[in-house]
Amino acid sequence: MKYIITFLTFYNHILFSQIQPIPLTDEYFGKKIIDEYRNLENIENSSVINWMKDQSDYARVVLQAIPNRQYLIDKLDEMDNENEYSISYLQITDNDQYFYVKRKVKENIQKLYVRNGFNGKEELLFTSDEYKKNNKEYVINYIKPNYDGSKIVVALTEGGKEIGEMVIIYVEKKTKLPYIVTNCWPSDGGGVSWLPDNNSFIYLYYPEVDSNSDLFLKNMVAVLYKIGNDPNKIYPLLSKKNNPELNLKAEDFPMVSINKNNLNYLVGNIGGATNFTDTYYADISELNNKHIGWKSLYRKEDKVVDYTMVKDDLYFVSAKGVKNNFVARTSIKNPDFLHPEIIINEIKGEVIETIYSTHDGLFITSTKNGVEAKLYFYGLQKKLQEIVLPGSAGSINLATKSNKYSDAWATFSGWNSANKTYKYNVSENKFIPENINLIIESPDFKEIKVLETTVKSHEEEDIPLSIIYNKELKSTEKLPLLVLGYGSYGISSNPVYARIALLWVAKGGIVAYTHIRGGGEKGEEWHLGGYKKTKSNSWKDFISCIEYMHEKGYSTPDKTAIWGSSAGGIVMGRTMTEKPNLIKAVIINAGFLNTIRMESSPNGANGIKEFGTVKNKDEFNYLYEMDSYHHIKKGIKYPATLITGGYNDPRVPVWMSAKFGAKLMSENASKNPILLKVDFDGGHGRDKTKKKAYEDIADIFAFAFWQLGHPDYQPQESLKK
Repeated sequence: MKYIITFLTFYNHILFSQIQPIPLTDEYFGKKIIDEYRNLENIENSSVINWMKDQSDYARVVLQAIPNRQYLIDKLDEMDNENEYSISYLQITDNDQYFYVKRKVKENIQKLYVRNGFNGKEELLFTSDEYKKNNKEYVINYIKPNYDGSKIVVALTEGGKEIGEMVIIYVEKKTKLPYIVTNCWPSDGGGVSWLPDNNSFIYLYYPEVDSNSDLFLKNMVAVLYKIGNDPNKIYPLLSKKNNPELNLKAEDFPMVSINKNNLNYLVGNIGGATNFTDTYYADISELNNKHIGWKSLYRKEDKVVDYTMVKDDLYFVSAKGVKNNFVARTSIKNPDFLHPEIIINEIKGEVIETIYSTHDGLFITSTKNGVEAKLYFYGLQKKLQEIVLPGSAGSINLATKSNKYSDAWATFSGWNSANKTYKYNVSENKFIPENINLIIESPDFKEIKVLETTVKSHEEEDIPLSIIYNKELKSTEKLPLLVLGYGSYGISSNPVYARIALLWVAKGGIVAYTHIRGGGEKGEEWHLGGYKKTKSNSWKDFISCIEYMHEKGYSTPDKTAIWGSSAGGIVMGRTMTEKPNLIKAVIINAGFLNTIRMESSPNGANGIKEFGTVKNKDEFNYLYEMDSYHHIKKGIKYPATLITGGYNDPRVPVWMSAKFGAKLMSENASKNPILLKVDFDGGHGRDKTKKKAYEDIADIFAFAFWQLGHPDYQPQESLKK
């Protein structure tokens, strides 16, 4: 029976593998570009939908037929079972109430809990399965309690769409209030900000939530909501329409917040796909005015990386004019970013990243190459003191209450070590373990080690490279190699407990995390080294890292797979089109693969800030150079490729994956499989249920191990034909 099913599946794939191309020719500054599969951009067209469904059905049958795929799912579940439960989104209020989302290993749903103090009794407040519409599964993707812990906002999304709805829980009675706030996309970068009255909050409102609409991600509004009012009645605080004097663009994200260290000010941040923003402030009393008179706090040219408030002073980290950032101070009421008071000069070999303030002074984190973190304290003595950590840390996440309190929590992470949280006592210079999550490290990972090294790029730049391996790193084993990369928006690939990577290594492979230009591992200069004109450095750095692994003898091209997501799709796509013989398998999740068509997508206007615009001749050339779709050439033998996308993706339209897949299938001269898998209920790959996340990882690993020749993942001959 299996052979019959396999044959029929194969036959159907041949029948439906190619959709009829309908080429269009565009001309940019005298250069004619033929776009063979422009018709696939119409993802509401029935023929396009049917083709994507046929491709996805075929991909799923192929992937599910790979031996030991189910083992991977079971193993991921077993790894979860070792921890009994997982906890996320921890929030601690001023009066020591601990709010967090918890999921037990046998559950696919998340539950919201609270406890009074770290040692308090755990109480259930809300479960994600209480919020169901049309039999859809919702996940909690954000929580924010008010200052006294009497109420908490809970955001829920369905199908990975990211934009969702918020409910409000009355903590004492453990009841959901009868108000649903819609059209929201809360996150740590732009979530809910409670007012001092503990009964009102500010959030970002999206007028259009259909990701297929031309108005999606346009004309967002920072709004004020008071509990008891009609959530559908919008009270704007900052927007393009209501604040024409600020010259906002339709694609800007106008986010308003109240800093926990000074509740007297509103802070308006004009966010988007950029590291530095124009930021404004106003007295909180102006909430009573019909129109808020926003004053400039700092401009994007001031390159403010992070800040905290201490009374009426702003302490900030800046990248302006330096390589590794510095810390300075200026007045909020009379800000002077041209001549601020320098508090801490840049640290040689380290990039200052974040700044936090408590009753006792300032905490500052830094990183070397994005993989070695340090923690500093700047107190009343006005000296920068390095704090000796309880163990090595690849990255540090700090949390504090406000300047009224001494409380500070530090979570230390590493590639092969579970996250550990400590409460830091300043007066005693002591770390006290305070872990709500159980710390149980799998015995399967006991022998796994990490090597942090650097690789010379084509321009002799030192590219940081993290190599994760088992027991010993030998140049004779030629192991299945999985190489990951991103390199955009100044985002660093900092060490986190990478259980997925550890599973690959435990199954006989080796993993390499690349810290290529375009990321932020070495500060803003590193970001600009893979930005617009210099974007080719991102994939060239990535190629240098792969070649290093081969030259060292750790692996070979026929045992090498690469994996990237979102903007990392540029790196994956251009690596495989530039050097197809360097790798055997490619995995691209929701990849940015057709950059010259970026501006036609809802999020395209924001992408301009990082990659460029086709309306500028020079920037068009940069975009064309990074366009993987247009670099596919007929007759080239390309590696095996697994391309995935979400039909509801609000960030990268699914047609980028579809167009790339269609052209690759048509032009590829090798017999390597090209699989396109579209999740018609999913988005950008975030906010998945546990079950869905396990299945997606199993697909990726099974596909890669199959193609790299791992003996445990070779299908029967009927599938190979």
